[in-house]
Amino acid sequence: MFISFEGLDGCGKTTQVELLQAYLEAHGREVVATREPGGTPLGEQLRDIVLRGGKTTPWAEAVVFAAARAELVTLVIEPALARGAVVLCDRYIDSSLAYQGVARGLGIEEVLHLNVHPTGGLLPDQTFLLLVDTDLSEQRVGEDRDRIESEDVEFRRLVDAGYRELAELFPHRIVPIDGTQPRETIARLVRSALESAGLL
Repeated sequence: MFISFEGLDGCGKTTQVELLQAYLEAHGREVVATREPGGTPLGEQLRDIVLRGGKTTPWAEAVVFAAARAELVTLVIEPALARGAVVLCDRYIDSSLAYQGVARGLGIEEVLHLNVHPTGGLLPDQTFLLLVDTDLSEQRVGEDRDRIESEDVEFRRLVDAGYRELAELFPHRIVPIDGTQPRETIARLVRSALESAGLL
């Protein structure tokens, strides 16, 4: 089982990864929790370059994320799935579709095509999209911001619109959840959706 969590910066997805991991492990499942970009030595190096480095052109940014994703799929996600583990990923391909495809203007289809071969076409069984408005995202991110977190409110608005478009394009996979609810409430909704989908 492969599950990803998506949303604007500060939406609470990292917390939900941790809560679901604890729940699954308490029920005897092996869980591999990882993040994007990152999760491998090369991925962490690329994360530092693209998030902490200087200004990057949109396509270069998209290609770096795809490279980190290729490494993560090959070295972490696929081996874990092959041995029957549950993989929880803090961001995956939908982040590139929203951030680079929509907010950077590269196009959803074009960025999806860029990622198909590096990932072998692997998509999550279920993706949880935690929706918060741009003002709340801005408040939650705080002062220590990476390059993308430092983008202006219009960029955040475009990312949010991109995620909502993806939820309409892939309704069988992406489950939108109001991210302003208490974290325990969101965790229950996540588990309920997985049970309804026959994944728990």
